[in-house]
Amino acid sequence: MGQGLSCRTKEEKELFSAVQVGDVEFFHQVLTRDSTLAHSFTLYDRNSTLHIAAANGQIEIISLLLDRFVKPDVVNRYKQTPLMLASMHGKILCLKKLIESGADILMFDSLNGRTCLHYAAYYGHLDCLEAILSIARTSPVAASWGFSRFVNIRDSKGATPLHLAARQKRPQCARMLLSNGALVCASTGGYGYPGSTPLHLAARSGSLECIRELLAWGADRLQRDSSGRIPYTVALGHSHGACAALLNPSSLEPLVWPSPLKFMSELNDEVKSLLEEALLSANKEREKAIFKGTAFSIPSPSPSDSCINDEVSSESSEVDLCSICFDQVCTIEVRECGHQMCAQCTLALCCHNKPSPTKPCSSPQLVCPFCRSSISKLVVAAASQDVKPRKSRRWRNHNEGCSSIKSLSFGKTGRIAAADDDELLNKPVVEELD
Repeated sequence: MGQGLSCRTKEEKELFSAVQVGDVEFFHQVLTRDSTLAHSFTLYDRNSTLHIAAANGQIEIISLLLDRFVKPDVVNRYKQTPLMLASMHGKILCLKKLIESGADILMFDSLNGRTCLHYAAYYGHLDCLEAILSIARTSPVAASWGFSRFVNIRDSKGATPLHLAARQKRPQCARMLLSNGALVCASTGGYGYPGSTPLHLAARSGSLECIRELLAWGADRLQRDSSGRIPYTVALGHSHGACAALLNPSSLEPLVWPSPLKFMSELNDEVKSLLEEALLSANKEREKAIFKGTAFSIPSPSPSDSCINDEVSSESSEVDLCSICFDQVCTIEVRECGHQMCAQCTLALCCHNKPSPTKPCSSPQLVCPFCRSSISKLVVAAASQDVKPRKSRRWRNHNEGCSSIKSLSFGKTGRIAAADDDELLNKPVVEELD
């Protein structure tokens, strides 16, 4: 955080140095002589021994301090708690210990009005982010504030944790926040005034991965910020050509993670992973079409990669192919009817266009395309777990994409249609949101 070991006495300086390097034996000796030193602070930034231990990952010293009745929510000059500093520096064991000791996850600093969730998202510490979100579901925060409100909590500049993750190029943190209910089109503007969305900030930082995540969750490419700019204009202004190509309103609309599946409680992690992979593959094909003929074009696969040989063909004949596309191996099973299809066709069944803000949003019930019975659950097909992903058995021109999803388009009904072709703390306290 930029401050030195500014202390009142030599003994305090030695104590802080011991905390910083994790000298538990010396620290215990000092406290045995004078236990009041456990409540010492540095002179300028008012960092306590607990702050320094949390920022440097000294879990044993944290345990000793908490056992000596040091409050877990002690604040420094900037109203930052030890929990915030553990989140900032990615010290997951310290973070969990502080939470177990009653540290409040709903405290705000005085710099930008940020919580420990903001810090974890800003600095990209996925494990810390996951731990905070997990405790928020079961802590009094969920009862008093509500979990969804906590995930979308805004700082003094109107930025949510998702804004900060997008601004700092943290796609994995963005995905976790979105999966936990973060609003993809949240604006930094207040009281109805326009502001920047996470997509604006991802365009500003030039993060293609964050842009892909946000678009796949339905981010609006036409939403304007306080200056009247759409994300496409922001990307162009910062010379991020590839980002601008994806954000161009005239380019192909991205496939969006289907809302009927987004909150399906029975959707287990294995199935979700398969569908996410299919969605990523489909949008990659879309990107190839967008980047084709530009400086950002993706190299076409070689003929040997796109054409199947006799060996692969003979192996693939032993597995069941999807009865919809006759191209991919069946990996998803529908319950309760038991029909199987590939992940790409499952995704196509559920995909939809982004809802219009002028029309009421509705999520039609999913039905099996074979027997028209309601889909209550999706599971990984038993036979697919032992089958390695196969290449397409179709012969293709090597200049064309290999994904079967490329030849499909998704209409408004979601059905498949043929397509036409800091010194103590080693890091700064915070960086301003531009």
